[in-house]
Amino acid sequence: MRDWMRSVPTMIVRGKGPYLFDIHGKKYLDGNSSIWTNIHGHRHPHLDRALQKQIRKLAHCSSLGLANEPASILARELIDRTPKSLKKVFYSDDGSTAIEAALKMVHQAHVHRKEKRGAFLGLEDGYHGDTIGAMSVGGSRGFHGVYKELMFRTEKVPAPYCYRCPYNRAKPQRADARTYAKCNLECVSLLEKKFKKARRPFAGAVIEPLIQGAAGMIAHPKGYLKRFAALCRAHGVPLIADEVMTGFGRTGTLFACEQEKVSPDLMCLAKGLTGGYMPLAATLTSQKIFDAFLGDYAERKTFFHGHSYSGNPLGCAVAMASLETFDREKTLKRVSRRGAELETMLQAFWENPHVGDVRRVGLVAGVELVRDWKTRKAYDWKERVGGRVCEEAKKWGVLTRPIGNVIVIMPPLCVTKEQLQMICDVLRKSVRRVCGG
Repeated sequence: MRDWMRSVPTMIVRGKGPYLFDIHGKKYLDGNSSIWTNIHGHRHPHLDRALQKQIRKLAHCSSLGLANEPASILARELIDRTPKSLKKVFYSDDGSTAIEAALKMVHQAHVHRKEKRGAFLGLEDGYHGDTIGAMSVGGSRGFHGVYKELMFRTEKVPAPYCYRCPYNRAKPQRADARTYAKCNLECVSLLEKKFKKARRPFAGAVIEPLIQGAAGMIAHPKGYLKRFAALCRAHGVPLIADEVMTGFGRTGTLFACEQEKVSPDLMCLAKGLTGGYMPLAATLTSQKIFDAFLGDYAERKTFFHGHSYSGNPLGCAVAMASLETFDREKTLKRVSRRGAELETMLQAFWENPHVGDVRRVGLVAGVELVRDWKTRKAYDWKERVGGRVCEEAKKWGVLTRPIGNVIVIMPPLCVTKEQLQMICDVLRKSVRRVCGG
């Protein structure tokens, strides 16, 4: 905070496509999609029109005992586009609240069915938001360590972090660690043991499919998600897929779960749900979980949880426009092309000896900076290497934020090949200026 108070924040006043403009008229490429929310670019005409049309009719109404047209239409569309296991939609405000709703739904369903359950299961270094339940199922010491006494008990297993896995016997190479790892998939074995040793079945298990965002862009080895889901199914544990960051095309498919044909019991959506326009989240769940709440008024089986702006008509209208834009502009085909191009562009990062790992899933990439790539020795947190690289990149017109010493590349899905090349070129130059090499 002292560093923040010493600085003068960049005042953004306008956006267009993948660009943001500050109060002085300087143009920046939005290299992290305005904290991973923007999908089709800023001021997209179709999304703008959807907001304008809806605001002439209704800005907001309560969802307590009422329904509104945009929320109802969007719910049907989400059910049609997500895995077949998901049948019902509950709206909230952001990723954290979507996770909170999922945890409470699962717990209350167990209570109604008189099922004796253990703790929730999550991944070490996981991140699912900053509310109490979301922090509890996460495992980020940097984000959540100071709040440890506030959290409820959960069980954790090591994240499948190939680059820093203690079981990976491979010496560092100039390639994504997932491609040369030498191990016996101990990450899966530890997961299997955790399920077998549990005295009671876990209440639920939470995972970000394919890649963990705020944990440091930890890209999972192929098949890990499928194995995780299979273990949940075998032990009768509800699977909660946190697609807050991975959803809406980021990983190359509309939802990351699709790539390993996983159908979760619950799916949490936010960030890109409205294309980056409005705060809106959704927790999708199965018919089985929904049915646990059906009862007479006197039984008090209601899901006693709600948000003032749940199902906000403006947010739902622009979310529908975002989904229509995926179809109109064949966005997923473009992501496939851009992802392949990004993979080629990322190869140049290996020329710098302070780049330890480069990992990509779809149009999401993380570049991990280290003091020495041959030993994987990390920079000390106090050196603020990641932050300094991003500050340098901003001077050259590229905006992104680091996760510790991992540089994030996550542009809007409308980015062109030339714009993507600029992001990579500026970040490579910034790494050289800060780290040397």
